[in-house]
Amino acid sequence: MVKKGYKIGVDLGTVNTLVYINGHGLIFNEPSCVAFDRRTNNCIAIGHNAYAMMGKEHHLVKISKPLEGGVIADLDGAKELMKHVFTKLVDINVDFKNSTLLICCPSEVSSIERAAIRDLSNNLGIKDVFVEEEVKAGAIGAGLDIFAPIGSMIIDIGGGSTDIGVLALGDLVVSESIRVAGRYLDNQIIKYCKMRHGMAIGSRSAEKVKLEIGTLRRDLPNEKEYTVSGRNIKTGLPGRLVLKQSEIRDIFVKAFEGITITTFKVLQQTPPELAADIFENGIMINGGGALIDGIKEYFEEAIGLKMKISLNPLTAIVDGTKYLLKNRGNYLIKPLD
Repeated sequence: MVKKGYKIGVDLGTVNTLVYINGHGLIFNEPSCVAFDRRTNNCIAIGHNAYAMMGKEHHLVKISKPLEGGVIADLDGAKELMKHVFTKLVDINVDFKNSTLLICCPSEVSSIERAAIRDLSNNLGIKDVFVEEEVKAGAIGAGLDIFAPIGSMIIDIGGGSTDIGVLALGDLVVSESIRVAGRYLDNQIIKYCKMRHGMAIGSRSAEKVKLEIGTLRRDLPNEKEYTVSGRNIKTGLPGRLVLKQSEIRDIFVKAFEGITITTFKVLQQTPPELAADIFENGIMINGGGALIDGIKEYFEEAIGLKMKISLNPLTAIVDGTKYLLKNRGNYLIKPLD
């Protein structure tokens, strides 16, 4: 079979890594997680297999989350993750030399880290590589026309950071980032269970609590409960804890105060004409955080503007890459469908 050049989009996210390839759609969607053998430093598992080990590993296994807090915390782990992605592309018979690769990273990833990712891609055979911010691709994937002379605003709540941006004419005009997002909420749940209930729980258990009973609603007429297992700090023995939804809501509300303040900061820096557009059209909420119960009502009350929830918050970034691949991120060119 003759190899073919493709346009490839990668969402290198804190929680999940997703890959789009033209003509095939979404071909990869797995946790951004890598497991290493501490003795040899060889990679032994990636994605779902590595995530299944998290919190259950012994002293010979190291679990790495390459991206933390919107930055690359483990460059070796990020490289192994990218190598694994390229292995998937080999299965599709991709001609790397004639392909174009777009990598979307959190906005706080440094220029040095971006260069390292580009160099890795070059070393693996893809020469045509460029990097874009996730918030830009996410806005396009969420359905915003960022190429029009109209101000669009997005709050992208990911795993490691929340990126807030105002876009117009194909690029970011104003943007800010805060390290309050999915992983932060997990850590706050862990701290709360330890301090309030004397129960130590793992990060995977905390994530389940977040997904099952996480909410920002003020009123909870039918309050849910969730039972989580862990280790009792006093006795050192395994045990169970029943958490109420109102407890988790209080954790979320306190955390989202920081996101609200950052949103106000972006609005205050926005040029008047674009601010007028945002007042008329509202703000788009994207990323995994967009799925939190009551988030639309919370922001509308806290900020006083109309809010919209992305129809595809978990895949909007990688969906947006197919448009940026058509114009190579050039703000002067609006890509056609």
